[in-house]
Amino acid sequence: MKQFNYDEVIRPETTVEALSTLRPAFDPVSGTVTAGTSSALSDGAAAMLVMSESRARELGLKPRARIRSMAVVGCDPSIMGYGPVPASKLALKKAGLSASDIDVFEMNEAFAAQILPCIKDLGLMEQIDEKINLNGGAIALGHPLGCSGARISTTLINLMERKDAQFGLATMCIGLGQGIATVFERV
Repeated sequence: MKQFNYDEVIRPETTVEALSTLRPAFDPVSGTVTAGTSSALSDGAAAMLVMSESRARELGLKPRARIRSMAVVGCDPSIMGYGPVPASKLALKKAGLSASDIDVFEMNEAFAAQILPCIKDLGLMEQIDEKINLNGGAIALGHPLGCSGARISTTLINLMERKDAQFGLATMCIGLGQGIATVFERV
């Protein structure tokens, strides 16, 4: 078994000056997405055990949280990364909740600027420091392909337990205008 004891994405030698010289990836004139404002490309693997509450009881397992609702939504693909907004609104509606009922949010942001319109349009700008990505987002914690959904959900559930929170909302933007949101409730 190979042990990995360092994070290859962290680059302590990086400076603001070096970041300011990086070229935008998509819009060379006024773009904000650079290698420094994006989550690193990496692979990952994860698993979560998801089952009914009755089955967990049969197996003698103690559930940590329940999925209160989920929503997958598509929107105009030219608005990259905006899918979490309509997905969150639908998931909240299905759960009978509003954004103000959510104690903590784990919102994937593949690009630093991508999350800002989502936060704004969900009415969360005044709560960024208290409720959103409290351990850092995908740029800090990683956005490994094949693992992000489990990483985001587990980070959220751990945070909900640490903060004794009742409700949490996990979101991800997906290519071509898609978004997914899941409302978790601690049990």
